[in-house]
Parts: sequence; C-alpha cells; structure tokens
Amino acid sequence: MNTPSQSEKASRFQALHERPRIFVMPNPFDGGSARVLEELGFEALATSSSASAGTQGRRDGGLTREQVAAHVRMVSESTTLPVSADLENGFGVEPEHVAETIRLVAQSGAVGGSIEDYSGNPAQPIYDRDLAVRRIAAAAQAARSLSFRFMLTARCENFLRKRPDLEDTIARLRAYEEAGADVLFAPLLPDLAAVRKVATALKRPLSFMAGVPGKSFSVAELADAGVRRISFGGSLYDVALDAVRRAAAPTLKEGRFAWLDET
Repeated sequence: MNTPSQSEKASRFQALHERPRIFVMPNPFDGGSARVLEELGFEALATSSSASAGTQGRRDGGLTREQVAAHVRMVSESTTLPVSADLENGFGVEPEHVAETIRLVAQSGAVGGSIEDYSGNPAQPIYDRDLAVRRIAAAAQAARSLSFRFMLTARCENFLRKRPDLEDTIARLRAYEEAGADVLFAPLLPDLAAVRKVATALKRPLSFMAGVPGKSFSVAELADAGVRRISFGGSLYDVALDAVRRAAAPTLKEGRFAWLDET
C-alpha cells in the first residue's frame, strides 16, 4: 500500500468538498472494514462514535478521548483515504478542551473532524448558543494552526436530541459557519424539504447522515436538495453485528453451520 502523507490526504479531502458534485463518506468500524470500503472505491472515510465504542464493548459516548484517538489512528493507518473523526462534543465543556481534542486527533492521522453541541446533560442537552459558538471558534483556530488543512465539521444536535426546532438549527449552523466551521451537519432532519431549507441557508457544504430508516433518502435526492457529503453513522457496524447474529444463531439452536453454505 503506497501510503500518502497526511498533507496529501488533507488536500484530497478538501478538494472533495470543493468540487460541484456530492460524495459519499462511509463509516468503517475497524481497519478491515476501512480497507474493504477503500477497495470498493469510496474516496474518503469517517469514524463513528457509536461504532468505535461498540467495537470495544461500550455504548456510544463510552470511550475516552485517548481511546477515540487510538481508534482514529488505527483506521487512518489502515487506509490511503482521508479520514474524518467523530469527536462527539469535544471531550470537555470549555473551548480549550475542544481545541486540544482537534490537535490530538490530528496527531492521530485525521484530516477532519466533527464537534457537536450536545452537552450530555439531560436537563439541558444542547449547549447555550454563545458557548457552542465559542467552542467551534476554538476548534477552528486549532484546526488552522496545523500544518495541513483540517476540515472542521460543526454539528447541531437539535433533532437528534428531541428538540425539533428547524429555525434554531439553521441559526446555530449559520453561527457555527461564521465561527469558522468548514462543513455543517444537523443529524436526523425530518424530510427533504428541511434538508433543502438548511442547505439553502448556508454558504458552506452541508453533510447528511444516512442509515436511519425513513429519513435517509437517495444520493440523487440529497444532491438535488443541496447536500454535498453523505455519511452512514454507525449503520454499517449495526449491519455487521446483525450478520454475526444471523450466522451464529443456527449453530447454537440447531447445531449446524448454515453460513458456510451461504458463502
């Protein structure tokens, strides 16, 4: 495997966002799945917080920053493709915590990463907008201090955290854009009309997460709505686990190795 430098990967990743057509960025869950997705012809990859936690027997959000960085390094070193990291809420409340997270995963091989405004506090699940903006600004400043172009994605978690306020989502994304985010992301938008409204309100690329039944849409539909990038979240990991269950269950229940006849 002829491994490109991190700067070369970063340039390729930036170029994907600047070209006029949409691209699909699936989420591997380990080095093997990263290699498979590269062999299939995908142009970039992203980690998933739920999938990376699942591979270590944890729930989403159950890994430390150092464990996430180690997972990012493993995936990055398994592929020649650019890798963007799911960095959850940056592993700390204060802007300086988020900035340090960006620097850490950049050292681990990532050429992009996402920071969300989910606080983890059930009583107030979304950070106050002013704090959320300052966190993105600090992340952007850290990204710009690197020796290569790190593509920062800012996530508004409103719809994912049961706060279906489209106007607030758009206002937040626009504020994050002004704070320096390169890509904007609002998981679980309810329909294509909402996707189009968000994309139209922004100047920079909109990312969309497929993999949710009834709220995934086709690549062509998303492109028409103004989406520039599509990721899969943890859905590929879920598919893999389901395949393990379906293959192994007949052995336990019926004493046969059914999957050997199906491959």
